[in-house]
Amino acid sequence: MSHNIAYSTADKRDVLAFLGSKGDLTEDQQRCLTNMRMYAQARQDDLDRQAVDWGLTIPKALEHLIAGRVDSQAECAGNAYHAALQHIIDRNASDPAQLGTYSKPSTFFSLVDEEMRRLGVPLDLLPHGFLYGGLPDDFPHIPHSVDGYPAIGYLPLVKAKPAADAYRAVLDRLDSGFRYDVQELIEKLQFEHEAWEYATKAIDWYTSDTIFFQLT
Repeated sequence: MSHNIAYSTADKRDVLAFLGSKGDLTEDQQRCLTNMRMYAQARQDDLDRQAVDWGLTIPKALEHLIAGRVDSQAECAGNAYHAALQHIIDRNASDPAQLGTYSKPSTFFSLVDEEMRRLGVPLDLLPHGFLYGGLPDDFPHIPHSVDGYPAIGYLPLVKAKPAADAYRAVLDRLDSGFRYDVQELIEKLQFEHEAWEYATKAIDWYTSDTIFFQLT
């Protein structure tokens, strides 16, 4: 089974504003929440058509997150909570872009990490670490998904260029089986850095500070 990795940029404070809000939201946030509920139901309808039962529906998981709770005892509650949180991120983020599709992404990027670590790339910039590192520290704890997917990772935008530069510095010494994918990652991180750098200077309302990765 293949897994897709997508990403988008957002201000993590915009996402956090919904978690535990108990509906105490601005008019614009209420409109966003209405859309979140619509997309959560559409995703649940798709799961129902596939006869996938996580024991907790995505719409109910979304309401739990808004209420500030993640206490479902369902075996696959983590799957529903991660899917619901992704809808919150999506409604507060840029349009998603694709990083790639992999048969075993965790294995692949673990091997990339090992190679990069050997070549001196700092630990906090290794790709498996931010793809599979979970949520920012100031986010509430969410149970892991059964089998690891869906999952959410993140990288602060301020680290996008340092990561791209570190990868570029070792690219020609990486195992040839890793180079294409790492080159793709370099280009995407460089692009996001340049967009972030421009927007923070030229757009007064722009506050995005985080790249969120969605693994499904």
